[in-house]
Amino acid sequence: MTITNAPASDRNPTAPLPDRNRPLRHEAHHLTPEEVAHFDEHGYVILRGRIRGPLLEKLQAASNRWIADGHALDDEQAGNGDYDFATRPSGRVLFRINYLHDKHEPASLELLGSPEVLGIAESLAGPDFVPTYESLVFKNTGDGAPIDWHQDAVHPRTDRIFNVDVYLDASRKGAGSLRVAPGSQKQVVDVCALQDEYGWDAPGVVQTELEPGDVLVHDVMLVHGSEATLANALRRTVYYEFRSAQQILAEGPWDAAFVDQRLRLVALGLDEWRRQHPGSDGFAWNVSSEFAPRMSDDRDAELRVAHGVHSPGSYCSAGSVATKPTGRPV
Repeated sequence: MTITNAPASDRNPTAPLPDRNRPLRHEAHHLTPEEVAHFDEHGYVILRGRIRGPLLEKLQAASNRWIADGHALDDEQAGNGDYDFATRPSGRVLFRINYLHDKHEPASLELLGSPEVLGIAESLAGPDFVPTYESLVFKNTGDGAPIDWHQDAVHPRTDRIFNVDVYLDASRKGAGSLRVAPGSQKQVVDVCALQDEYGWDAPGVVQTELEPGDVLVHDVMLVHGSEATLANALRRTVYYEFRSAQQILAEGPWDAAFVDQRLRLVALGLDEWRRQHPGSDGFAWNVSSEFAPRMSDDRDAELRVAHGVHSPGSYCSAGSVATKPTGRPV
Protein backbone atom coordinates (compact mmCIF):
# COMPACT_ATOMS: atom_id res chain seq x y z
CA MET A 1 0.00 0.00 0.00
CA THR A 2 1.23 3.49 -0.81
CA ILE A 3 0.86 6.04 1.97
CA THR A 4 2.17 9.48 1.21
CA ASN A 5 3.79 11.60 3.86
CA ALA A 6 1.30 13.60 5.87
CA PRO A 7 0.93 17.08 4.36
CA ALA A 8 2.40 19.88 6.43
CA SER A 9 -1.00 21.39 7.22
CA ASP A 10 -2.02 18.12 8.89
CA ARG A 11 1.24 17.71 10.77
CA ASN A 12 0.77 21.04 12.55
CA PRO A 13 -2.13 20.78 15.00
CA THR A 14 -1.48 24.31 16.25
CA ALA A 15 -2.08 25.96 12.87
CA PRO A 16 -4.61 28.81 13.36
CA LEU A 17 -8.17 28.12 12.28
CA PRO A 18 -10.14 30.63 10.22
CA ASP A 19 -12.59 33.07 11.79
CA ARG A 20 -15.80 31.03 11.81
CA ASN A 21 -17.94 34.18 11.86
CA ARG A 22 -16.35 35.62 8.73
CA PRO A 23 -18.69 35.34 5.73
CA LEU A 24 -17.37 33.11 2.98
CA ARG A 25 -16.66 34.76 -0.35
CA HIS A 26 -18.84 33.34 -3.12
CA GLU A 27 -15.85 32.02 -5.06
CA ALA A 28 -14.76 30.14 -1.93
CA HIS A 29 -17.69 27.76 -2.42
CA HIS A 30 -15.63 25.99 -5.08
CA LEU A 31 -12.40 24.27 -4.18
CA THR A 32 -9.18 26.02 -5.03
CA PRO A 33 -6.73 24.33 -7.43
CA GLU A 34 -4.53 23.61 -4.41
CA GLU A 35 -7.39 21.91 -2.56
CA VAL A 36 -8.23 19.79 -5.60
CA ALA A 37 -4.57 18.81 -5.96
CA HIS A 38 -4.43 17.89 -2.25
CA PHE A 39 -7.52 15.72 -2.67
CA ASP A 40 -6.11 13.94 -5.73
CA GLU A 41 -2.73 13.28 -4.12
CA HIS A 42 -3.74 12.41 -0.56
CA GLY A 43 -7.34 11.24 -1.02
CA TYR A 44 -8.90 13.83 1.26
CA VAL A 45 -9.04 17.53 2.08
CA ILE A 46 -10.25 19.30 5.23
CA LEU A 47 -12.29 22.50 4.86
CA ARG A 48 -12.42 24.43 8.11
CA GLY A 49 -15.62 26.22 9.16
CA ARG A 50 -17.43 25.31 5.93
CA ILE A 51 -20.91 24.98 7.48
CA ARG A 52 -21.77 27.58 10.10
CA GLY A 53 -24.43 29.61 11.84
CA PRO A 54 -28.12 28.71 11.62
CA LEU A 55 -27.65 25.82 9.16
CA LEU A 56 -25.22 24.05 11.48
CA GLU A 57 -27.62 24.54 14.37
CA LYS A 58 -30.53 23.18 12.30
CA LEU A 59 -28.53 20.09 11.38
CA GLN A 60 -27.60 19.45 15.01
CA ALA A 61 -31.25 19.72 16.05
CA ALA A 62 -32.43 17.59 13.11
CA SER A 63 -29.91 14.86 13.90
CA ASN A 64 -31.20 14.66 17.47
CA ARG A 65 -34.69 14.12 16.08
CA TRP A 66 -33.53 11.44 13.61
CA ILE A 67 -31.64 9.56 16.33
CA ALA A 68 -34.58 9.71 18.75
CA ASP A 69 -36.97 8.50 16.05
CA GLY A 70 -34.65 5.59 15.24
CA HIS A 71 -34.37 4.54 18.85
CA ALA A 72 -38.16 4.53 19.15
CA LEU A 73 -38.60 1.91 16.40
CA ASP A 74 -39.07 -1.78 17.05
CA ASP A 75 -37.15 -4.42 15.05
CA GLU A 76 -39.82 -4.75 12.37
CA GLN A 77 -40.15 -1.00 11.80
CA ALA A 78 -36.38 -0.56 11.63
CA GLY A 79 -35.93 -3.24 8.97
CA ASN A 80 -36.58 -1.11 5.88
CA GLY A 81 -32.97 -0.10 5.24
CA ASP A 82 -33.34 3.35 6.76
CA TYR A 83 -31.77 2.49 10.13
CA ASP A 84 -28.59 0.46 10.68
CA PHE A 85 -27.89 -1.24 14.00
CA ALA A 86 -24.81 -3.06 15.30
CA THR A 87 -24.44 -5.60 18.07
CA ARG A 88 -22.08 -4.32 20.76
CA PRO A 89 -21.16 -5.88 24.13
CA SER A 90 -23.71 -3.48 25.60
CA GLY A 91 -26.42 -4.69 23.23
CA ARG A 92 -28.06 -3.47 20.02
CA VAL A 93 -26.86 -0.01 18.99
CA LEU A 94 -28.13 2.35 16.32
CA PHE A 95 -25.23 3.91 14.40
CA ARG A 96 -26.48 5.05 10.98
CA ILE A 97 -29.60 6.64 9.50
CA ASN A 98 -30.05 6.57 5.73
CA TYR A 99 -32.27 8.51 3.30
CA LEU A 100 -32.28 11.66 5.39
CA HIS A 101 -34.45 13.78 3.12
CA ASP A 102 -37.70 11.98 3.91
CA LYS A 103 -37.18 12.17 7.68
CA HIS A 104 -39.27 15.36 8.13
CA GLU A 105 -36.37 17.77 8.76
CA PRO A 106 -35.78 20.21 5.87
CA ALA A 107 -32.23 20.95 7.07
CA SER A 108 -30.90 17.98 5.07
CA LEU A 109 -32.27 19.42 1.82
CA GLU A 110 -31.04 22.89 2.71
CA LEU A 111 -27.57 21.44 3.22
CA LEU A 112 -27.72 19.56 -0.07
CA GLY A 113 -28.77 22.72 -1.93
CA SER A 114 -26.19 24.95 -0.27
CA PRO A 115 -23.37 26.54 -2.27
CA GLU A 116 -20.99 25.24 0.40
CA VAL A 117 -21.77 21.62 -0.55
CA LEU A 118 -22.56 21.92 -4.24
CA GLY A 119 -19.43 23.96 -4.87
CA ILE A 120 -17.42 20.97 -3.64
CA ALA A 121 -19.46 18.58 -5.77
CA GLU A 122 -18.96 20.58 -8.97
CA SER A 123 -15.27 21.12 -8.26
CA LEU A 124 -14.58 17.37 -8.10
CA ALA A 125 -17.29 15.73 -10.24
CA GLY A 126 -18.01 18.44 -12.82
CA PRO A 127 -21.38 20.07 -13.56
CA ASP A 128 -23.24 16.74 -13.88
CA PHE A 129 -22.63 15.68 -10.26
CA VAL A 130 -25.15 13.26 -8.76
CA PRO A 131 -25.84 12.96 -5.00
CA THR A 132 -25.83 9.19 -4.60
CA TYR A 133 -26.10 8.74 -0.82
CA GLU A 134 -27.14 10.75 2.20
CA SER A 135 -26.78 9.44 5.74
CA LEU A 136 -26.08 10.37 9.34
CA VAL A 137 -23.38 8.23 10.98
CA PHE A 138 -22.83 8.67 14.69
CA LYS A 139 -21.27 7.27 17.83
CA ASN A 140 -23.54 7.72 20.78
CA THR A 141 -22.23 8.70 24.19
CA GLY A 142 -20.49 5.64 25.63
CA ASP A 143 -20.47 3.75 22.30
CA GLY A 144 -16.73 3.60 21.63
CA ALA A 145 -16.65 0.64 19.24
CA PRO A 146 -13.86 0.70 16.64
CA ILE A 147 -14.40 1.09 12.91
CA ASP A 148 -11.69 -1.08 11.34
CA TRP A 149 -9.61 0.01 8.37
CA HIS A 150 -11.70 -0.11 5.20
CA GLN A 151 -12.42 1.45 1.82
CA ASP A 152 -16.02 2.61 1.34
CA ALA A 153 -16.32 1.58 -2.31
CA VAL A 154 -14.02 0.03 -4.91
CA HIS A 155 -14.23 1.21 -8.53
CA PRO A 156 -12.07 1.46 -11.67
CA ARG A 157 -10.95 5.03 -10.83
CA THR A 158 -11.87 6.52 -14.18
CA ASP A 159 -13.51 9.38 -12.29
CA ARG A 160 -13.65 10.83 -8.79
CA ILE A 161 -16.17 9.38 -6.33
CA PHE A 162 -16.15 11.08 -2.96
CA ASN A 163 -17.95 11.76 0.30
CA VAL A 164 -18.60 15.18 1.77
CA ASP A 165 -18.47 14.64 5.55
CA VAL A 166 -20.09 17.43 7.58
CA TYR A 167 -19.06 17.23 11.24
CA LEU A 168 -21.73 18.26 13.74
CA ASP A 169 -19.56 17.65 16.81
CA ALA A 170 -15.90 17.95 17.71
CA SER A 171 -13.75 14.95 16.79
CA ARG A 172 -10.58 14.66 18.86
CA LYS A 173 -7.38 12.65 18.94
CA GLY A 174 -7.55 10.16 21.77
CA ALA A 175 -11.34 10.07 21.48
CA GLY A 176 -11.76 7.93 18.37
CA SER A 177 -11.23 10.61 15.73
CA LEU A 178 -10.89 9.41 12.15
CA ARG A 179 -7.54 8.10 10.94
CA VAL A 180 -6.77 8.28 7.22
CA ALA A 181 -3.99 6.74 5.13
CA PRO A 182 -2.94 9.42 2.61
CA GLY A 183 -2.42 8.09 -0.91
CA SER A 184 -4.12 4.76 -0.20
CA GLN A 185 -7.05 5.62 -2.47
CA LYS A 186 -5.00 4.87 -5.59
CA GLN A 187 -5.43 1.08 -5.42
CA VAL A 188 -7.38 -1.67 -3.69
CA VAL A 189 -5.70 -2.25 -0.31
CA ASP A 190 -5.32 -5.46 1.70
CA VAL A 191 -6.84 -3.92 4.83
CA CYS A 192 -6.34 -7.15 6.79
CA ALA A 193 -2.58 -7.05 6.21
CA LEU A 194 -2.49 -3.36 7.10
CA GLN A 195 -4.36 -4.04 10.32
CA ASP A 196 -2.24 -7.06 11.25
CA GLU A 197 1.12 -5.41 10.56
CA TYR A 198 0.58 -1.93 11.92
CA GLY A 199 -2.64 -1.73 13.90
CA TRP A 200 -3.56 1.95 13.88
CA ASP A 201 -0.05 3.31 13.39
CA ALA A 202 0.95 2.58 9.80
CA PRO A 203 3.67 4.96 8.54
CA GLY A 204 2.20 8.21 7.25
CA VAL A 205 -1.26 7.72 8.79
CA VAL A 206 -2.94 10.97 9.85
CA GLN A 207 -5.33 11.24 12.78
CA THR A 208 -7.71 14.07 11.99
CA GLU A 209 -9.20 16.61 14.36
CA LEU A 210 -12.33 18.48 13.37
CA GLU A 211 -14.66 21.05 14.88
CA PRO A 212 -18.43 21.37 14.43
CA GLY A 213 -19.02 22.77 10.94
CA ASP A 214 -15.74 21.49 9.50
CA VAL A 215 -15.99 19.35 6.37
CA LEU A 216 -13.78 16.41 5.46
CA VAL A 217 -13.98 15.48 1.77
CA HIS A 218 -12.65 11.97 1.17
CA ASP A 219 -12.22 9.66 -1.79
CA VAL A 220 -14.37 6.55 -1.37
CA MET A 221 -11.23 4.39 -1.81
CA LEU A 222 -9.27 6.20 0.90
CA VAL A 223 -8.37 3.72 3.65
CA HIS A 224 -9.75 5.05 6.91
CA GLY A 225 -11.05 3.95 10.32
CA SER A 226 -11.15 4.81 14.01
CA GLU A 227 -9.98 2.91 17.07
CA ALA A 228 -12.04 1.95 20.09
CA THR A 229 -12.51 4.48 22.86
CA LEU A 230 -14.15 4.51 26.28
CA ALA A 231 -16.94 6.86 27.34
CA ASN A 232 -16.60 9.03 24.25
CA ALA A 233 -18.99 11.92 23.68
CA LEU A 234 -21.66 12.00 20.99
CA ARG A 235 -20.13 12.42 17.53
CA ARG A 236 -22.39 12.98 14.53
CA THR A 237 -21.40 13.29 10.87
CA VAL A 238 -23.62 13.86 7.84
CA TYR A 239 -22.32 12.13 4.71
CA TYR A 240 -23.27 13.03 1.13
CA GLU A 241 -21.65 10.95 -1.60
CA PHE A 242 -21.27 12.33 -5.13
CA ARG A 243 -20.42 10.81 -8.50
CA SER A 244 -20.68 12.16 -12.03
CA ALA A 245 -23.65 11.09 -14.13
CA GLN A 246 -21.30 9.93 -16.85
CA GLN A 247 -19.40 7.66 -14.45
CA ILE A 248 -22.61 6.06 -13.17
CA LEU A 249 -23.96 5.37 -16.65
CA ALA A 250 -20.64 3.90 -17.79
CA GLU A 251 -19.86 1.75 -14.74
CA GLY A 252 -23.09 1.36 -12.74
CA PRO A 253 -24.29 0.02 -10.47
CA TRP A 254 -27.33 2.21 -11.30
CA ASP A 255 -29.12 3.30 -14.47
CA ALA A 256 -30.40 6.48 -16.12
CA ALA A 257 -33.69 6.37 -14.18
CA PHE A 258 -31.75 6.40 -10.90
CA VAL A 259 -29.64 9.34 -12.09
CA ASP A 260 -32.78 11.27 -12.99
CA GLN A 261 -34.39 10.55 -9.63
CA ARG A 262 -31.29 11.53 -7.73
CA LEU A 263 -30.88 14.79 -9.65
CA ARG A 264 -34.41 15.74 -8.65
CA LEU A 265 -33.08 15.89 -5.10
CA VAL A 266 -30.66 18.61 -6.19
CA ALA A 267 -33.56 20.64 -7.56
CA LEU A 268 -35.47 20.21 -4.32
CA GLY A 269 -32.37 21.12 -2.32
CA LEU A 270 -31.87 24.31 -4.31
CA ASP A 271 -35.52 25.23 -3.75
CA GLU A 272 -35.19 24.64 0.01
CA TRP A 273 -31.98 26.66 0.22
CA ARG A 274 -33.63 29.59 -1.60
CA ARG A 275 -36.65 29.34 0.70
CA GLN A 276 -34.40 29.60 3.75
CA HIS A 277 -32.22 32.36 2.27
CA PRO A 278 -34.53 34.80 0.46
CA GLY A 279 -32.65 37.46 -1.46
CA SER A 280 -29.32 35.61 -1.25
CA ASP A 281 -27.36 34.30 -4.21
CA GLY A 282 -27.56 30.54 -4.31
CA PHE A 283 -25.62 27.96 -6.25
CA ALA A 284 -25.74 28.36 -10.05
CA TRP A 285 -26.54 24.82 -11.21
CA ASN A 286 -24.91 24.09 -14.56
CA VAL A 287 -26.27 20.60 -15.17
CA SER A 288 -26.21 19.52 -18.85
CA SER A 289 -29.52 19.66 -20.67
CA GLU A 290 -29.43 15.89 -21.22
CA PHE A 291 -29.45 15.34 -17.46
CA ALA A 292 -31.80 18.15 -16.38
CA PRO A 293 -34.29 16.27 -14.16
CA ARG A 294 -37.95 15.80 -14.94
CA MET A 295 -39.78 16.75 -11.76
CA SER A 296 -43.04 15.15 -10.68
CA ASP A 297 -45.88 16.71 -8.69
CA ASP A 298 -45.40 14.32 -5.76
CA ARG A 299 -42.70 16.00 -3.67
CA ASP A 300 -42.85 13.46 -0.85
CA ALA A 301 -42.22 10.61 -3.29
CA GLU A 302 -39.15 12.41 -4.62
CA LEU A 303 -37.44 12.55 -1.24
CA ARG A 304 -36.54 8.87 -0.84
CA VAL A 305 -34.67 7.24 -3.71
CA ALA A 306 -33.76 3.69 -2.68
CA HIS A 307 -30.64 2.10 -4.16
CA GLY A 308 -31.45 -1.57 -4.63
CA VAL A 309 -27.77 -2.30 -5.27
CA HIS A 310 -24.54 -0.80 -3.95
CA SER A 311 -20.91 -0.54 -4.99
CA PRO A 312 -18.73 -3.03 -3.07
CA GLY A 313 -16.32 -1.79 -0.44
CA SER A 314 -13.11 -3.37 0.91
CA TYR A 315 -13.27 -4.62 4.51
CA CYS A 316 -11.45 -7.17 6.67
CA SER A 317 -13.72 -10.09 7.46
CA ALA A 318 -12.57 -13.16 9.43
CA GLY A 319 -8.94 -12.41 8.61
CA SER A 320 -9.35 -11.98 4.86
CA VAL A 321 -10.26 -9.09 2.62
CA ALA A 322 -13.94 -9.10 1.69
CA THR A 323 -15.98 -6.89 -0.56
CA LYS A 324 -19.31 -6.01 0.95
CA PRO A 325 -22.03 -4.57 -1.27
CA THR A 326 -22.54 -1.46 0.83
CA GLY A 327 -20.78 1.46 -0.77
CA ARG A 328 -21.92 3.43 2.28
CA PRO A 329 -19.50 5.54 4.30
CA VAL A 330 -18.50 4.50 7.81
